[in-house]
Amino acid sequence: MKRQIELSIIILQYNTKDLLANCLNSLKTVKNELSFEVIVVDNGSTDGSIEAVKNKFGWVKLVENGENLGFAAGNNRAKPYARGKYILFLNSDTLMEKGTLKATVEYLKANKDVGALTCKLVLANGELDKDARRSFPTPWVSFTHLVLHLDKMFPTSPLFSKYWYGYISPEKTHEVDAIQGAYLLAEKGLLDKLGWFDEDYYLDGEDIDLCWRIKELGLKIIYYPKVSIIHLKGASKGKKEAKKRVSLAARLKFRMAGVNSMEIFYKKRLWKHYPLMLNVIVLAGIKFLKLVRFAKTVLS
Repeated sequence: MKRQIELSIIILQYNTKDLLANCLNSLKTVKNELSFEVIVVDNGSTDGSIEAVKNKFGWVKLVENGENLGFAAGNNRAKPYARGKYILFLNSDTLMEKGTLKATVEYLKANKDVGALTCKLVLANGELDKDARRSFPTPWVSFTHLVLHLDKMFPTSPLFSKYWYGYISPEKTHEVDAIQGAYLLAEKGLLDKLGWFDEDYYLDGEDIDLCWRIKELGLKIIYYPKVSIIHLKGASKGKKEAKKRVSLAARLKFRMAGVNSMEIFYKKRLWKHYPLMLNVIVLAGIKFLKLVRFAKTVLS
């Protein structure tokens, strides 16, 4: 009789051979905490990642996309293979800590009003990864964070530091608007109901969009810092790899992804909540940011 799988851990990776190996090895150290499977989805890597998984990690399910589909579509390709009641989206540039998987799954089990949660994400230098907990990028939050940078001047202000919840201790468990896709735990049934990640997003924004749709169902998003993982930030998305590419089109695709996601999210989720004049101003600001980023990428 096959052991029932409680958790499916989905790791999307693109040219992160060594990071992925370290991540998988860290998962081996916690294999007795609960019953889990690991599904590695490869987005067309050329660095030997696929061969390394096949040769060294035979216990891992491997899904080969053959091309870089981006974060949302790439992760979604694991859906037919996931057998767990719960799904954990985990970045390849992370290291699992003992007790984290068990504690977060148990928290989700015990709190039926919670749709998704994350743990504390700790950077390599020991500092908190602030993106572990975020507010939705409403016009006010975006203006104070992206334009005026008031959260740097007033890091603990409830008015000016909403984006990263600077006014709430990072050691406190609390409800947030959105969590990062680096460690995003949810019940598979809920994800199936929502259709997993929205594939209109290529890179960035898909995790915030998923959290928005979860909250629309009346469920909570929780930041749970009683346990943690290490996050080696940035490499898993392939942006560093993109900088090495000769193709300008490829570099533009990666560099423009974040600002394109801003526009997609605003039009899909925020537009109807604000007056037309404000919407026009916000979109004009996004278009200007696009122009700046395009120019920097072309000229770099």
